[in-house]
Amino acid sequence: MSSAGSDTQSSASGSTAAQHLPRQLNLRDLVLSQVLTVVGSAWVGIAAGLGHAQTVVWLLAFGTFYLPMAAAVYHLNREMPLEGGLYVWTRRAFGDTAGFLVAWNIWAYALSTIATILFQIPSEFAFMVGPSAAWIPENHLVVFCFLAGVLTVLALSAVRGLALGKWIHNISGLAMITAFALLILAPLWALRHHAPIHFAPFDLQLPDSSATSLALIGQTLFAAAGIEYVAIMAGESKAPSRDIGRSILIASPIIFLMFTLGTASVLAFHELTGTTINYIAPIPQALRLAFGDSGFANLLARFVILLLQIRILGAASFIFTGVTRLPMVAGWDHLIPPWFSRLHPRYRTPTNSILVATILVAALLVLASAGVRAAEAFAVLNNASNILYGLAYLAMFAIPLIGAKFIRARIPRWVAVLCVVGFCATLFTCATSVYPFVDIPNPLHFAIKITATILLTNLVGYAFYRIRALSAPAPR
Repeated sequence: MSSAGSDTQSSASGSTAAQHLPRQLNLRDLVLSQVLTVVGSAWVGIAAGLGHAQTVVWLLAFGTFYLPMAAAVYHLNREMPLEGGLYVWTRRAFGDTAGFLVAWNIWAYALSTIATILFQIPSEFAFMVGPSAAWIPENHLVVFCFLAGVLTVLALSAVRGLALGKWIHNISGLAMITAFALLILAPLWALRHHAPIHFAPFDLQLPDSSATSLALIGQTLFAAAGIEYVAIMAGESKAPSRDIGRSILIASPIIFLMFTLGTASVLAFHELTGTTINYIAPIPQALRLAFGDSGFANLLARFVILLLQIRILGAASFIFTGVTRLPMVAGWDHLIPPWFSRLHPRYRTPTNSILVATILVAALLVLASAGVRAAEAFAVLNNASNILYGLAYLAMFAIPLIGAKFIRARIPRWVAVLCVVGFCATLFTCATSVYPFVDIPNPLHFAIKITATILLTNLVGYAFYRIRALSAPAPR
């Protein structure tokens, strides 16, 4: 399956198929999608758990992970601006087996991340309504019925394609930027009303060396992941070799300021009130603490939380779109049955892949919360998805180092050096993600759940690949 002739033939067929996809995404769409994908509302709560060491850790995250990732994505996409993104880059650098497993891990990551994102909606909705709705996140029946409706809408939107989806993503990206802007201004509101708040976004304290602190650092390092995700839809971008790289350059400083200043705001209100940080919905919690439960400030808090709900739906929609494209491209390359590559006759979207993704996300939402509290279910989904994505990143950082010579020769040496740093940072994140950053009754059981999930996911993927390789006809 991994012979040079097979790879060339499959890549050619994939490129031909990609020519029939509608090219909908311009630079504006890509920039807003970068912000939407990378900046999650939960990350500022996780980073705030580090206290005033958050700025140092954010600088560490951007220096050791985000910068290497951005450099690698910029150059790899410029050389291979193809539908499938990291899957295609890895397959061309290391062959079919590695390419398939990277696609499998990204696919599994995206499915669990969609479930994680959707899991935030009930908690944030409860903060928007107020104390009377505090029971909602722990009521499984209400949560599942609501999320079933949301998932149905996501699936129908995915069938319609990026002609509709890009506007959902753009509006959601703008909603996220607006919500963060108001979050960052909230301490100024508090100071104007003479609250003794300590807003210090640029404190340079070092984190402690406890197990919980290391787990939070590992999570924060990986918070900046996701800028390569738009490359999965390179075949649906109007100028992918140019605009995807430019979107990274434009979005990066915006993302950094949103993370660092937003975390400082969450931390300031947490310290002011002595309230335990809600890791699922830290921004709604901070806004409630800032503006209270009555008057105009209450309406403003509810409005910002509504913006975050819009962002959640948009992020889930965007990631859902990407997760349906990977099986489509792998089907073009004959690595999985062509059934996954069948396109809607009018909208040119992979309807069978969309159906499978919908069913699996629904199953994850049910299984992840069976018998556990909402916070623990969120942590299991979040940590497992990080490791799955981390495995794909290890492959990406390895391409400029040990990938196919014809690719390495076109990547600058300084990018390869940065990739060594990114590889080590990713290893650290994967290692620390088996430890919970929330209060879990049995951390060992949590670690076993995470480890077993990762091993089982990859064993199933490899077994599927081998069975398919033995049964599939050889490409002509």
